[in-house]
Amino acid sequence: MKQALRKDLEPVAESFAVHELTEPHFDPNWHFHPHYQLFLVEKGTGTRFIGDSIRPFAEGDFVMLGPNLPHLWRSDKPYFERDSGLQTHGIVVYFTENFLGDTFFAQREMGLLRQLLENARRGLEWLSPTRDRAIELLRRVQQTEPGFERVLALLNLLHELSRTSDYQFITSLGYTNTVKPSETDRIQVVHDYVMSHFHDHICLDTVADLAGMTPSAFCRYFKMRANKTFSNFVAEVRVGHACKLLMDGSMSVTQISYESGYRTLSNFNRQFKEVTGKTPSTYVRTYRAL
Repeated sequence: MKQALRKDLEPVAESFAVHELTEPHFDPNWHFHPHYQLFLVEKGTGTRFIGDSIRPFAEGDFVMLGPNLPHLWRSDKPYFERDSGLQTHGIVVYFTENFLGDTFFAQREMGLLRQLLENARRGLEWLSPTRDRAIELLRRVQQTEPGFERVLALLNLLHELSRTSDYQFITSLGYTNTVKPSETDRIQVVHDYVMSHFHDHICLDTVADLAGMTPSAFCRYFKMRANKTFSNFVAEVRVGHACKLLMDGSMSVTQISYESGYRTLSNFNRQFKEVTGKTPSTYVRTYRAL
């Protein structure tokens, strides 16, 4: 039986948990938990799923997530191959809203931090230079021994994040988690199938059958749970893969189009712009200017 969608984190003796993750690939299971989460990708590439957002990730990807926000960092296919020699590395911090007591964040002085916690319910990512500074502070949290100094290090990081305005929300306005823990297998099967077959033609009848539904019932179900149509989901997975290939810069746009599951360049260009708001060439110029 697959792992429960709602992840119950192991209890810790401290007020919050800090983990360093070093594995051949990141956890491939779509899950959520009742904790706030700060996560930094130190090493690895793949596709990041958070709520209704799908984006490529690479080294330096840093986000803050609120409670019960479904997420998954899906490592690229080579990371799952035997004897690949590849490794992923990440730093994650978990804490609850009351990790310093039920009324700590209710105090007047904590106004900016309260707003940060509220915004994190949609997921947050920051632009440089805030992101660079936040990554430095997160590493300091990870390197500090458990105790009072580590608590101060975390509060310093949260304070730094609360004072800036150069952040972006990750999920769309109004997104809510409607996925139930009992639906783990169905959601996971759909994710796994799309991630394994997006390079090829994806038949709706096949996916609906995997989910144990008729095509029409599956389309209604998926839109309700994912806040987007299944076809939009597939397009975002394909475009996310194309973005990684564009950033790599070793293939032509025509090759990238084919590798991402598109059989005509015109369809690729149209869907790429619908998803990113940019043409492939504009996307590359924007990325290189960062």
